[in-house]
Amino acid sequence: MDYRREIDGLRTLAVVPVILFHAGFAVFGGGFVGVDVFFVISGYLITSILLAEIEAGKFSIVGFYERRARRILPALFLVMAVCLPFAWLWLLPADLKEFSQGLMAVSSFVSNLLFWRQSGYFDTAAELKPLLHTWSLAVEEQFYLFFPPFLLLLWRGGQRRAVTVLSLIAAASLATAHWNAAAHPAATFFLLPTRAWELLMGSGAALYQVRRGRPGIPLGLQQGLGLAGAGLVVFSILAYSEATPFPSLYALVPTGGALLIILFAWPDTWVGRLLGSRVFVGIGLISYSAYLWHQPLFAFARQRSLERPEPWLMALLAVATFILAALSWRFVEKPFRQRGHLSRRSIFLFAGIGSAAFIGIGAAGHFSQGFAGRQTLPQEILRSFERTSRSAE
Repeated sequence: MDYRREIDGLRTLAVVPVILFHAGFAVFGGGFVGVDVFFVISGYLITSILLAEIEAGKFSIVGFYERRARRILPALFLVMAVCLPFAWLWLLPADLKEFSQGLMAVSSFVSNLLFWRQSGYFDTAAELKPLLHTWSLAVEEQFYLFFPPFLLLLWRGGQRRAVTVLSLIAAASLATAHWNAAAHPAATFFLLPTRAWELLMGSGAALYQVRRGRPGIPLGLQQGLGLAGAGLVVFSILAYSEATPFPSLYALVPTGGALLIILFAWPDTWVGRLLGSRVFVGIGLISYSAYLWHQPLFAFARQRSLERPEPWLMALLAVATFILAALSWRFVEKPFRQRGHLSRRSIFLFAGIGSAAFIGIGAAGHFSQGFAGRQTLPQEILRSFERTSRSAE
Protein backbone atom coordinates (compact mmCIF):
# COMPACT_ATOMS: atom_id res chain seq x y z
CA MET A 1 0.00 0.00 0.00
CA ASP A 2 1.45 3.36 -1.07
CA TYR A 3 1.69 6.09 1.55
CA ARG A 4 -0.93 8.82 1.18
CA ARG A 5 -0.04 12.04 3.03
CA GLU A 6 -3.59 13.30 2.73
CA ILE A 7 -4.84 10.46 4.93
CA ASP A 8 -2.56 11.62 7.73
CA GLY A 9 -3.92 15.11 7.11
CA LEU A 10 -7.45 13.76 7.45
CA ARG A 11 -6.51 12.63 10.95
CA THR A 12 -6.03 16.31 11.79
CA LEU A 13 -9.55 17.05 10.64
CA ALA A 14 -10.66 14.32 13.05
CA VAL A 15 -8.59 14.94 16.18
CA VAL A 16 -8.66 18.74 16.47
CA PRO A 17 -12.50 18.99 16.65
CA VAL A 18 -12.62 16.17 19.23
CA ILE A 19 -10.15 17.98 21.46
CA LEU A 20 -11.88 21.36 21.12
CA PHE A 21 -15.26 19.73 21.77
CA HIS A 22 -14.01 18.13 24.97
CA ALA A 23 -12.43 21.45 25.94
CA GLY A 24 -15.94 22.88 25.97
CA PHE A 25 -15.81 25.32 23.05
CA ALA A 26 -19.41 25.65 21.94
CA VAL A 27 -18.64 26.38 18.28
CA PHE A 28 -17.32 22.82 18.00
CA GLY A 29 -20.53 21.31 19.37
CA GLY A 30 -20.32 18.42 16.91
CA GLY A 31 -16.60 17.85 17.37
CA PHE A 32 -17.29 14.37 18.71
CA VAL A 33 -17.82 13.24 15.08
CA GLY A 34 -14.04 13.24 14.76
CA VAL A 35 -14.10 9.79 16.36
CA ASP A 36 -16.39 8.59 13.57
CA VAL A 37 -13.92 9.93 11.01
CA PHE A 38 -11.16 8.05 12.83
CA PHE A 39 -13.15 4.83 12.55
CA VAL A 40 -13.46 5.24 8.77
CA ILE A 41 -9.73 5.98 8.46
CA SER A 42 -8.86 2.98 10.61
CA GLY A 43 -11.06 0.62 8.64
CA TYR A 44 -9.55 1.87 5.37
CA LEU A 45 -5.91 1.60 6.44
CA ILE A 46 -6.14 -1.73 8.24
CA THR A 47 -8.12 -3.37 5.44
CA SER A 48 -5.71 -2.02 2.82
CA ILE A 49 -2.76 -3.52 4.67
CA LEU A 50 -4.54 -6.84 5.24
CA LEU A 51 -5.55 -7.16 1.58
CA ALA A 52 -2.03 -6.39 0.41
CA GLU A 53 -0.65 -9.10 2.69
CA ILE A 54 -3.32 -11.62 1.73
CA GLU A 55 -2.74 -11.12 -1.98
CA ALA A 56 1.04 -11.36 -1.49
CA GLY A 57 0.65 -14.54 0.59
CA LYS A 58 2.28 -12.86 3.60
CA PHE A 59 -0.70 -12.56 5.94
CA SER A 60 0.06 -13.49 9.55
CA ILE A 61 -2.41 -13.09 12.38
CA VAL A 62 0.47 -12.93 14.88
CA GLY A 63 2.16 -10.26 12.81
CA PHE A 64 -1.07 -8.27 12.69
CA TYR A 65 -1.48 -8.25 16.45
CA GLU A 66 2.19 -7.43 16.88
CA ARG A 67 1.68 -4.29 14.78
CA ARG A 68 -1.40 -3.38 16.79
CA ALA A 69 0.51 -3.79 20.06
CA ARG A 70 3.35 -1.60 18.78
CA ARG A 71 0.90 1.01 17.54
CA ILE A 72 -1.49 1.19 20.49
CA LEU A 73 0.08 0.11 23.75
CA PRO A 74 3.29 2.13 24.39
CA ALA A 75 1.68 5.57 24.29
CA LEU A 76 -1.45 4.27 26.02
CA PHE A 77 0.53 2.78 28.88
CA LEU A 78 2.54 6.00 29.22
CA VAL A 79 -0.59 8.14 29.57
CA MET A 80 -2.14 5.70 32.04
CA ALA A 81 1.05 5.70 34.12
CA VAL A 82 1.21 9.50 34.18
CA CYS A 83 -2.41 9.60 35.36
CA LEU A 84 -1.71 7.46 38.41
CA PRO A 85 -0.10 10.01 40.77
CA PHE A 86 -2.63 12.72 39.90
CA ALA A 87 -5.51 10.33 40.47
CA TRP A 88 -4.01 9.35 43.82
CA LEU A 89 -3.56 12.96 44.94
CA TRP A 90 -6.68 14.59 43.55
CA LEU A 91 -9.54 12.12 43.25
CA LEU A 92 -12.02 11.43 46.03
CA PRO A 93 -12.40 7.77 46.96
CA ALA A 94 -15.52 7.19 44.88
CA ASP A 95 -13.89 8.80 41.84
CA LEU A 96 -10.64 6.91 42.39
CA LYS A 97 -12.59 3.67 42.57
CA GLU A 98 -14.17 4.44 39.19
CA PHE A 99 -10.76 5.41 37.81
CA SER A 100 -9.37 2.09 39.06
CA GLN A 101 -12.15 0.25 37.30
CA GLY A 102 -11.18 2.18 34.18
CA LEU A 103 -7.57 1.00 34.49
CA MET A 104 -8.73 -2.60 34.45
CA ALA A 105 -11.17 -2.05 31.61
CA VAL A 106 -8.71 -0.16 29.42
CA SER A 107 -6.07 -2.85 29.90
CA SER A 108 -8.62 -5.46 28.81
CA PHE A 109 -10.00 -3.32 25.94
CA VAL A 110 -13.51 -3.34 27.37
CA SER A 111 -13.67 0.26 28.59
CA ASN A 112 -16.57 0.95 26.23
CA LEU A 113 -18.60 -1.63 28.20
CA LEU A 114 -17.63 -0.01 31.49
CA PHE A 115 -18.51 3.53 30.45
CA TRP A 116 -21.74 2.34 28.88
CA ARG A 117 -22.78 1.03 32.29
CA GLN A 118 -21.54 4.07 34.24
CA SER A 119 -22.89 7.06 32.32
CA GLY A 120 -23.71 8.52 28.94
CA TYR A 121 -20.96 10.06 26.83
CA PHE A 122 -22.52 13.52 27.05
CA ASP A 123 -23.36 13.44 30.76
CA THR A 124 -21.67 15.99 33.02
CA ALA A 125 -20.15 13.15 35.03
CA ALA A 126 -18.38 11.88 31.92
CA GLU A 127 -16.31 15.09 31.74
CA LEU A 128 -14.63 14.07 35.00
CA LYS A 129 -13.44 10.66 33.80
CA PRO A 130 -9.76 10.77 32.76
CA LEU A 131 -10.00 7.58 30.70
CA LEU A 132 -13.39 8.12 29.06
CA HIS A 133 -11.92 8.55 25.59
CA THR A 134 -10.46 5.05 25.57
CA TRP A 135 -13.89 3.67 24.69
CA SER A 136 -13.08 4.15 21.01
CA LEU A 137 -9.85 2.14 21.33
CA ALA A 138 -11.87 -0.68 22.88
CA VAL A 139 -14.34 -0.62 19.98
CA GLU A 140 -11.50 -0.85 17.46
CA GLU A 141 -9.68 -3.65 19.23
CA GLN A 142 -12.88 -5.65 19.64
CA PHE A 143 -13.50 -5.22 15.92
CA TYR A 144 -9.97 -6.27 15.00
CA LEU A 145 -10.17 -9.33 17.19
CA PHE A 146 -12.51 -10.88 14.63
CA PHE A 147 -12.07 -8.93 11.40
CA PRO A 148 -8.68 -10.16 10.05
CA PRO A 149 -9.45 -13.90 10.06
CA PHE A 150 -13.00 -13.18 8.86
CA LEU A 151 -11.70 -11.10 5.95
CA LEU A 152 -9.24 -13.87 5.05
CA LEU A 153 -12.07 -16.41 4.86
CA LEU A 154 -14.25 -14.09 2.80
CA TRP A 155 -11.45 -13.20 0.39
CA ARG A 156 -10.89 -16.85 -0.43
CA GLY A 157 -14.42 -16.87 -1.82
CA GLY A 158 -13.69 -13.90 -4.09
CA GLN A 159 -13.97 -10.15 -3.89
CA ARG A 160 -17.65 -10.04 -4.83
CA ARG A 161 -18.56 -12.33 -1.95
CA ALA A 162 -16.46 -10.28 0.47
CA VAL A 163 -18.09 -7.03 -0.62
CA THR A 164 -21.58 -8.51 -0.40
CA VAL A 165 -21.18 -10.00 3.06
CA LEU A 166 -19.43 -6.96 4.55
CA SER A 167 -22.04 -4.64 3.00
CA LEU A 168 -24.87 -6.63 4.58
CA ILE A 169 -23.17 -6.54 7.98
CA ALA A 170 -22.58 -2.79 7.67
CA ALA A 171 -26.21 -2.17 6.69
CA ALA A 172 -27.45 -4.20 9.65
CA SER A 173 -25.12 -2.33 12.00
CA LEU A 174 -26.27 1.07 10.70
CA ALA A 175 -29.93 0.09 10.92
CA THR A 176 -29.45 -1.07 14.51
CA ALA A 177 -27.70 2.18 15.37
CA HIS A 178 -30.43 4.32 13.88
CA TRP A 179 -33.31 2.44 15.50
CA ASN A 180 -31.67 2.44 18.93
CA ALA A 181 -30.09 5.90 19.02
CA ALA A 182 -33.11 7.42 20.79
CA ALA A 183 -34.26 4.44 22.86
CA HIS A 184 -30.84 3.27 24.06
CA PRO A 185 -28.45 6.18 23.45
CA ALA A 186 -25.59 5.06 25.72
CA ALA A 187 -25.45 1.50 24.39
CA THR A 188 -25.74 2.72 20.81
CA PHE A 189 -22.93 5.20 21.30
CA PHE A 190 -20.44 2.94 23.07
CA LEU A 191 -20.91 -0.59 21.73
CA LEU A 192 -19.35 -2.33 18.74
CA PRO A 193 -22.52 -3.64 17.03
CA THR A 194 -23.70 -0.07 16.39
CA ARG A 195 -20.22 1.20 15.45
CA ALA A 196 -18.99 -1.59 13.18
CA TRP A 197 -20.55 -0.02 10.08
CA GLU A 198 -18.22 2.98 10.37
CA LEU A 199 -15.12 0.79 10.33
CA LEU A 200 -16.63 -1.26 7.50
CA MET A 201 -17.23 1.91 5.50
CA GLY A 202 -13.47 2.42 5.47
CA SER A 203 -13.02 -1.24 4.59
CA GLY A 204 -15.31 -0.69 1.62
CA ALA A 205 -13.04 2.06 0.31
CA ALA A 206 -10.06 -0.29 0.61
CA LEU A 207 -11.92 -3.10 -1.20
CA TYR A 208 -12.71 -0.69 -4.04
CA GLN A 209 -9.16 0.58 -4.37
CA VAL A 210 -7.45 -2.79 -4.20
CA ARG A 211 -8.91 -3.63 -7.60
CA ARG A 212 -9.55 -0.29 -9.25
CA GLY A 213 -7.11 2.09 -7.62
CA ARG A 214 -7.93 5.75 -8.07
CA PRO A 215 -11.41 6.33 -9.53
CA GLY A 216 -11.19 6.88 -13.27
CA ILE A 217 -13.28 10.02 -13.47
CA PRO A 218 -12.37 13.55 -14.64
CA LEU A 219 -10.18 15.58 -12.30
CA GLY A 220 -12.83 18.30 -12.06
CA LEU A 221 -15.35 15.83 -10.71
CA GLN A 222 -12.80 14.50 -8.23
CA GLN A 223 -12.19 18.09 -7.09
CA GLY A 224 -15.89 18.55 -6.46
CA LEU A 225 -16.35 15.27 -4.63
CA GLY A 226 -13.30 15.94 -2.45
CA LEU A 227 -14.63 19.39 -1.56
CA ALA A 228 -18.05 17.89 -0.84
CA GLY A 229 -16.43 15.39 1.52
CA ALA A 230 -14.57 18.09 3.42
CA GLY A 231 -17.74 20.18 3.54
CA LEU A 232 -19.74 17.33 5.04
CA VAL A 233 -17.19 16.76 7.79
CA VAL A 234 -16.95 20.47 8.64
CA PHE A 235 -20.73 20.88 8.52
CA SER A 236 -21.29 18.08 11.02
CA ILE A 237 -18.64 19.53 13.35
CA LEU A 238 -20.31 22.93 13.38
CA ALA A 239 -23.98 21.94 13.09
CA TYR A 240 -24.28 18.85 15.32
CA SER A 241 -24.59 18.95 19.09
CA GLU A 242 -25.12 16.70 22.07
CA ALA A 243 -28.81 16.65 21.16
CA THR A 244 -28.14 14.98 17.80
CA PRO A 245 -29.18 11.29 17.89
CA PHE A 246 -25.89 9.50 17.41
CA PRO A 247 -24.64 7.36 15.78
CA SER A 248 -27.80 7.21 13.68
CA LEU A 249 -28.28 8.14 10.04
CA TYR A 250 -26.88 11.51 11.08
CA ALA A 251 -23.49 9.83 11.34
CA LEU A 252 -23.57 9.23 7.59
CA VAL A 253 -22.71 12.91 7.10
CA PRO A 254 -19.21 12.93 8.68
CA THR A 255 -18.43 9.33 7.74
CA GLY A 256 -19.64 9.86 4.20
CA GLY A 257 -17.50 12.97 4.03
CA ALA A 258 -14.46 11.00 5.19
CA LEU A 259 -15.21 8.34 2.60
CA LEU A 260 -15.37 10.92 -0.20
CA ILE A 261 -12.05 12.38 0.91
CA ILE A 262 -10.39 8.96 0.96
CA LEU A 263 -11.70 8.06 -2.49
CA PHE A 264 -11.32 11.37 -4.30
CA ALA A 265 -8.95 13.77 -2.46
CA TRP A 266 -5.68 12.74 -4.11
CA PRO A 267 -2.48 14.84 -4.01
CA ASP A 268 -3.33 16.76 -7.21
CA THR A 269 -6.72 17.92 -5.88
CA TRP A 270 -7.37 21.02 -3.77
CA VAL A 271 -8.45 19.09 -0.70
CA GLY A 272 -5.63 16.58 -1.18
CA ARG A 273 -3.05 19.38 -1.31
CA LEU A 274 -4.48 21.01 1.82
CA LEU A 275 -4.60 17.79 3.81
CA GLY A 276 -1.18 16.80 2.50
CA SER A 277 0.40 20.06 3.64
CA ARG A 278 3.13 20.03 6.25
CA VAL A 279 0.93 21.39 9.03
CA PHE A 280 -1.94 18.96 8.49
CA VAL A 281 0.38 15.96 8.12
CA GLY A 282 2.43 16.99 11.16
CA ILE A 283 -0.61 17.17 13.41
CA GLY A 284 -1.99 13.99 11.86
CA LEU A 285 1.18 12.08 12.72
CA ILE A 286 0.82 12.92 16.42
CA SER A 287 -2.98 12.61 16.43
CA TYR A 288 -3.06 9.32 18.31
CA SER A 289 -0.93 10.67 21.15
CA ALA A 290 -2.94 13.91 21.14
CA TYR A 291 -6.13 11.92 21.46
CA LEU A 292 -4.70 10.00 24.40
CA TRP A 293 -3.46 13.07 26.30
CA HIS A 294 -6.35 15.49 25.94
CA GLN A 295 -9.02 13.84 28.09
CA PRO A 296 -6.87 13.28 31.21
CA LEU A 297 -5.69 16.90 31.09
CA PHE A 298 -9.24 18.24 30.79
CA ALA A 299 -10.73 15.81 33.31
CA PHE A 300 -8.15 16.49 36.04
CA ALA A 301 -8.53 20.25 35.47
CA ARG A 302 -12.26 19.91 36.03
CA GLN A 303 -11.72 17.69 39.06
CA ARG A 304 -9.51 20.36 40.65
CA SER A 305 -11.83 23.28 39.89
CA LEU A 306 -14.67 24.28 42.17
CA GLU A 307 -16.36 25.83 39.15
CA ARG A 308 -16.14 25.12 35.42
CA PRO A 309 -12.59 25.96 34.27
CA GLU A 310 -12.16 29.19 32.34
CA PRO A 311 -11.89 28.95 28.53
CA TRP A 312 -8.35 30.32 28.60
CA LEU A 313 -7.25 27.45 30.85
CA MET A 314 -8.83 24.85 28.59
CA ALA A 315 -7.20 26.50 25.58
CA LEU A 316 -3.80 26.29 27.29
CA LEU A 317 -4.42 22.63 28.10
CA ALA A 318 -5.33 22.01 24.46
CA VAL A 319 -1.97 23.51 23.45
CA ALA A 320 -0.25 21.39 26.12
CA THR A 321 -1.97 18.35 24.60
CA PHE A 322 -0.13 18.81 21.32
CA ILE A 323 3.19 19.49 23.03
CA LEU A 324 2.90 16.28 25.03
CA ALA A 325 1.71 14.46 21.90
CA ALA A 326 4.78 15.56 19.93
CA LEU A 327 7.06 14.34 22.71
CA SER A 328 5.36 10.97 23.16
CA TRP A 329 5.23 10.43 19.38
CA ARG A 330 8.95 11.17 19.06
CA PHE A 331 10.23 9.28 22.09
CA VAL A 332 7.63 6.53 22.61
CA GLU A 333 5.55 5.83 19.51
CA LYS A 334 8.32 5.94 16.91
CA PRO A 335 10.88 3.78 18.77
CA PHE A 336 8.35 1.08 19.61
CA ARG A 337 7.18 0.83 16.00
CA GLN A 338 10.71 0.05 14.83
CA ARG A 339 11.35 -3.65 15.08
CA GLY A 340 15.06 -3.08 15.56
CA HIS A 341 14.38 -1.68 19.01
CA LEU A 342 12.14 -4.46 20.30
CA SER A 343 11.63 -7.98 19.00
CA ARG A 344 8.20 -9.56 18.60
CA ARG A 345 8.73 -11.56 21.77
CA SER A 346 9.71 -8.41 23.67
CA ILE A 347 6.69 -6.42 22.52
CA PHE A 348 4.28 -9.19 23.52
CA LEU A 349 6.07 -9.51 26.88
CA PHE A 350 5.80 -5.74 27.33
CA ALA A 351 2.09 -5.91 26.50
CA GLY A 352 1.45 -8.74 28.95
CA ILE A 353 3.41 -7.26 31.86
CA GLY A 354 1.99 -3.77 31.33
CA SER A 355 -1.59 -4.98 31.13
CA ALA A 356 -1.18 -7.18 34.20
CA ALA A 357 0.35 -4.32 36.18
CA PHE A 358 -2.48 -1.90 35.41
CA ILE A 359 -5.11 -4.55 36.08
CA GLY A 360 -3.46 -5.24 39.43
CA ILE A 361 -3.35 -1.55 40.36
CA GLY A 362 -6.95 -1.16 39.24
CA ALA A 363 -8.08 -4.15 41.27
CA ALA A 364 -6.38 -2.74 44.36
CA GLY A 365 -8.17 0.59 43.89
CA HIS A 366 -11.50 -1.10 43.31
CA PHE A 367 -11.44 -3.48 46.28
CA SER A 368 -10.07 -0.80 48.64
CA GLN A 369 -12.98 1.49 47.72
CA GLY A 370 -10.63 4.01 46.17
CA PHE A 371 -8.00 3.76 48.91
CA ALA A 372 -10.29 5.71 51.20
CA GLY A 373 -7.76 5.63 54.04
CA ARG A 374 -5.26 7.77 52.14
CA GLN A 375 -7.35 10.95 52.67
CA THR A 376 -6.39 13.21 55.54
CA LEU A 377 -9.72 15.04 55.75
CA PRO A 378 -12.34 13.66 58.17
CA GLN A 379 -14.58 11.10 56.53
CA GLU A 380 -17.73 13.10 57.23
CA ILE A 381 -16.30 16.04 55.22
CA LEU A 382 -15.26 13.68 52.43
CA ARG A 383 -18.72 12.18 52.29
CA SER A 384 -20.19 15.67 52.17
CA PHE A 385 -17.92 16.54 49.26
CA GLU A 386 -18.93 13.35 47.48
CA ARG A 387 -22.66 14.02 48.01
CA THR A 388 -22.23 17.57 46.69
CA SER A 389 -20.29 16.29 43.70
CA ARG A 390 -22.90 13.66 42.88
CA SER A 391 -25.80 16.10 43.24
CA ALA A 392 -24.05 18.53 40.85
CA GLU A 393 -23.85 15.78 38.25
